[in-house]
Amino acid sequence: MAQIILSLLTFLLGAFRGGSSHTYWNYAMFTWAFCPIMTLIITIIEMFKLNIVLKLCMDWDDFTTGMAMSSTLMTVSVAITYANFYACLKCLYGWIVSISAFLCGLVYTLEVVKDKICDKRKSSYLAALPGFWKVLEAFVSCMIFVSLTGYRDKPVLYVCIICYIIPFPILPLIIATNILKKLKMCLPFNLDRFVFIFLVISVVLYIVAAIVWPIFMFRKNPRPSDCPASFCIWAIQFMVAFFTYVNLILFTIDLIFTLLGICGFKRT
Repeated sequence: MAQIILSLLTFLLGAFRGGSSHTYWNYAMFTWAFCPIMTLIITIIEMFKLNIVLKLCMDWDDFTTGMAMSSTLMTVSVAITYANFYACLKCLYGWIVSISAFLCGLVYTLEVVKDKICDKRKSSYLAALPGFWKVLEAFVSCMIFVSLTGYRDKPVLYVCIICYIIPFPILPLIIATNILKKLKMCLPFNLDRFVFIFLVISVVLYIVAAIVWPIFMFRKNPRPSDCPASFCIWAIQFMVAFFTYVNLILFTIDLIFTLLGICGFKRT
């Protein structure tokens, strides 16, 4: 209930402040709407004991812990970016929204701590290391899409956009298939082998993007002298490069762990 109330309160405060064409603002409003809706759905399902039926086809504890982890990533990242863009010494209302956003991220973080440390809830995939790695990869991909700007006048950078797009829709399909155990058993192919091939392709794509984006975005384009972190296009373009390298590292480690079959990364 604290998660739902704080998320909706932050959403209303952000909406009352006024709209913005900035993608970070749109991402913040989406997060503060999506997270409480999913929390409300989970609460209603557990309130009416419908999760007992759902356990026949999915790992419900795994799903709820994984959703808490995903919501924590989203709300905490939004709180940081919102404070960076809209909180300043003279922006009292921006600070009010930012404080509410950080409280929202805190209550989701407390649920993760409770599930993983206090209750020591064991999870089969999503909240275990292999699944959480996929959640991180999808989250970083979202941050890349939110930060994309300044590429339209440089056709070669569309290669990077393609490299970012190809792996992104496959990640939620892999996650959903591993949660829905009945669906996984009905697949006509080996899912572990498919995941391995997907990771190899993703690593290659991100290597291409990690080379092409910095070269064609920052060549003859040094950081401007008057470039505040909050309202500078160059800084946002740099964030795309930074998140590209982060996801390249995540996909590479995921591939190595999957290949070696360690830390719970199953290999057939």
